[in-house]
Amino acid sequence: MPQFIFVTGGVISSLGKGLASASIGNLLESRGARITFLKLDPYINVDPGTMNPYQHGEVYVTEDGAETDLDLGHYERFTSVTMGRRNNFTTGRIYYDVIMKERRGDYLGGTVQVVPHITDE
Repeated sequence: MPQFIFVTGGVISSLGKGLASASIGNLLESRGARITFLKLDPYINVDPGTMNPYQHGEVYVTEDGAETDLDLGHYERFTSVTMGRRNNFTTGRIYYDVIMKERRGDYLGGTVQVVPHITDE
């Protein structure tokens, strides 16, 4: 049965949540646990690729070419896990995916709403 550890820190950036998460992952992995990471960012940007690095920090490019949060680089350096596009989610990416589905007609002309469409995404 999967077990989860959530590391949160409100709206303040640069508190060390990413390094703390990577360290916890390293400790768990050293004890034989199979681990992965999901970085969830609430900003409306689709990804951090075009964000000002002075406001957000440097971008980390994963092996699959995704422009992601720098924390994914910490996760890779501290553990044996390879990060990719599916390890970094933003509110903007989720909304973008739902809007693209609506444009393709996936919702058959129905009204697209936060509940259930965004929450189900």
